[in-house]
Amino acid sequence: MMNILDTTSTHTRDAYVTDWRNTYHLHLTDYERSRVSFVAGLLPEFATKFDVFQVLNILQKKLGTETMMRALNPNETILSPLATQKDSQWLKKSNMVGVNVRTIGSFWNVVGYALTLPKFHDSIHLLPIWEPGVVGSLYGKVSWNINQEFYSWPLQQAIPWLDSVEKQLKAVVNLLHALGKTVGLDVIPHTDRFSEIALIHPRLFEWVRRDGGRLTDHSEHIWQQVEEVIWQHLHNCGTADSSGLYFDKSILFDPSIPLLTDKRRQEIIFGFDHQQRLHRRIELMKDLLAHGFETLPMTMAPPYRGLHINPEVFVLDERGTQWFQYDFDHPEGMSRVFGPLTRYRFYHSKNDNRHWELDFERPNIDAWNYFSRKYLECQQEFNFDFMRGDMAHVQMRPEGVPAHPDAFYDPLSAVKKYIQRRGTPHFAFYAETFIAPPNVMGYGDEFDHLEAIHADATLGDLQAAVIDSPEFRERFTLYDQLLHSRNFAPSFTIITADKDDPRFDEFYRTGNLLRYFVGIFLTDMPSYYSLGFEVRNLHLTRGKNEEYSKLYVFQIHDDAETDKVTHGPFEWGENMAQFREINDLRIFAETIWKQIANQQIKWILPPDTTKTLVAWTQAIAPMYIFVANFDSQSGISLENINLSDYDLVFQTTTAPEGQIAPVSGQVYKIRK
Repeated sequence: MMNILDTTSTHTRDAYVTDWRNTYHLHLTDYERSRVSFVAGLLPEFATKFDVFQVLNILQKKLGTETMMRALNPNETILSPLATQKDSQWLKKSNMVGVNVRTIGSFWNVVGYALTLPKFHDSIHLLPIWEPGVVGSLYGKVSWNINQEFYSWPLQQAIPWLDSVEKQLKAVVNLLHALGKTVGLDVIPHTDRFSEIALIHPRLFEWVRRDGGRLTDHSEHIWQQVEEVIWQHLHNCGTADSSGLYFDKSILFDPSIPLLTDKRRQEIIFGFDHQQRLHRRIELMKDLLAHGFETLPMTMAPPYRGLHINPEVFVLDERGTQWFQYDFDHPEGMSRVFGPLTRYRFYHSKNDNRHWELDFERPNIDAWNYFSRKYLECQQEFNFDFMRGDMAHVQMRPEGVPAHPDAFYDPLSAVKKYIQRRGTPHFAFYAETFIAPPNVMGYGDEFDHLEAIHADATLGDLQAAVIDSPEFRERFTLYDQLLHSRNFAPSFTIITADKDDPRFDEFYRTGNLLRYFVGIFLTDMPSYYSLGFEVRNLHLTRGKNEEYSKLYVFQIHDDAETDKVTHGPFEWGENMAQFREINDLRIFAETIWKQIANQQIKWILPPDTTKTLVAWTQAIAPMYIFVANFDSQSGISLENINLSDYDLVFQTTTAPEGQIAPVSGQVYKIRK
């Protein structure tokens, strides 16, 4: 085993920190001089709390003064490390790390976190970056403004010209590119129910009318009445910027009429500073609700359509507004209604929506153009490399995936192609799907759907199973088959922010290091893990809410919601044993990465639904054999693997010669 610290020390955070302080300067020097690609042993909690000048000092030595200063200039663009790639195939072998910026405070702290990531973690996915809406949900964006919550005052004090959150985000992406990382954003096909976006462009969303707890109208063109109410509201209450409305209302609301920019529309209706915009949005929302108008809440899974209001179930917000629960007329197993969110109206309806049927032959072109254009603008402003397509499993056609999908089959796919064709051919698409059986999460075959939307890779659902369970083996076996038979790559997902949730603690009480081992060394399959996994507590009993990053995807401050409320910032885990083991594995992986990076693998013992031992090597010029045992109870003999010409060079858990310990991995190197 290659250990940089004394692993015989007590596995406590204090003991670890004492050891680390004695050796930190050596590992930092190795990083600054590019002997290694990460600062070994550096706890992510420390890295994300470094003083700004401490980080700048490290970057200056790592990158050089000229590159660092160019990166810190928001008017400059540091090219992506993949800028010369002609397509998006690279994502199929990427090892991605997801970062909920709220857990670390600011975009700037992502740079500190990146110091802890070896070169084989080549992609960083930033969870949603825009202003959030109800309960602070990152996935309920309220506008196209970047979230001011992620602004760093210490960075502005150190670098005065980085005086806006947009400038800081651009500088952070520049620095991550200079450090060899690609950077991705979430593409979200929905917004907050009463977002500025929905109120500026009502025609791009689906509206309904209700009378108390009774739905009275869900016809297609209610948006026209909504626009009239907003127009009259502006006449009665005045515009936010005191300008006159000396033009037709279509100029204000129609995104295809470019006489007003989106920013100008926002200033007219809502104003400039956050408080003014929030006040005016609430007043406008109250006016619309008084007329009975609201957007239709977003749904998930078949049948998608056909809703009614449950008049007996509602919540009262702090203003006394009733928000009724919507239910399906004919729910199925995975049917869900997301009350705070509303989906873009990408299609017109049949028969004025009398029977809740969409007309997929008649796309709402304005919605498609607007959606694609706005994400292009964001990608170009900040130079993102890939998108995580939220809710990519949505497939609403009851007849299933069409044999020949057209350009209006899927909005996420449209965004990918729109951006690629406008100067970023390497822009890639990581799809949020769970590789579910047919007609469960979406109509038809999800494998066909992933190919139809041109997804490069997909999240999958390995993170939602105990590692030694039959479910895990079945999924892993299937994903390997899909990797070699389909045009998308299933991900070996270790953990996500969604699964860092007390409801799913059981998945991560054993085998975490083995998950990481396989995710890294299966070099022809992508992998994903979320920030915090490195030190995540085992949670043999439920932890504090503040220890779960999922509970920072939204912001709940009501103590009555005991399972979701948080008080104060995210609290890092103190699982020093797991951190030491991951650190050792990373140091070892650095020594062999040049020989194995992006290599196609050849199975010696392939995944099998009935067996817990797998082994693989490189398909061409094999130098290493990797062995993994998913059995949590028993060690296994390696007599069925020919290791006569190989030496054991790494193991996650010590085992007798010729055996592998439970839930552990081993690496063998060919003798010269």
